[in-house]
Amino acid sequence: MATKLAELQGLLYVAGDNGILSQDLCQMLEIEPAALRELAKKLTAKLAEDEDSGLQLTFLKDCYKLTTSYRVAKTVERYFQKDISKSLSQSALEILAIIAYKQPITRVEIDDIRGVNSSGALQTLIWRGLVESKGKKDVAGHPNLYVTTDYFLQYFGYTSLADLPVIEDFEADNIDQNGQVDLFESRGSEDQYQEMISKEEQ
Repeated sequence: MATKLAELQGLLYVAGDNGILSQDLCQMLEIEPAALRELAKKLTAKLAEDEDSGLQLTFLKDCYKLTTSYRVAKTVERYFQKDISKSLSQSALEILAIIAYKQPITRVEIDDIRGVNSSGALQTLIWRGLVESKGKKDVAGHPNLYVTTDYFLQYFGYTSLADLPVIEDFEADNIDQNGQVDLFESRGSEDQYQEMISKEEQ
């Protein structure tokens, strides 16, 4: 008979990228939340200790899922990036940061902040699964509102938007003389943003 640990791993495997909410796992495994947390710790340790495993347990927005581990990141990257560039451009990263902090936000509002058209880079972010359209703004023309996805959090190693570095509000007058967006008021916040960029480039 399979152990609860094996059952947990099997359920998460068949659930795929959708994952399973904690409360649903408790019901299916017939255990209490505390017991689920213990199982999750054991599975996390088991996968981390097994050098032959290419999986890891991820917990995001009260949802557990199995994802590929960083040990196989380069190989997985080659699979997914056969037809796309290896890393995001600086403009795409700027747009991603703006959306992360100002979401939901329209493309026109992004353009106002950056001072340049953002259509191309925005589509790249959507294509990469980091940004999605979610609803429309109740103004003339009803433009799409854009938000970051759960994959954005997973991609940069965050568990929620609350983990993002705290920075000052973006304003249209933050454009410097070279037309670049000055996103940060403090050096500490810029360092954290550069850390996010470094994660994307790895």
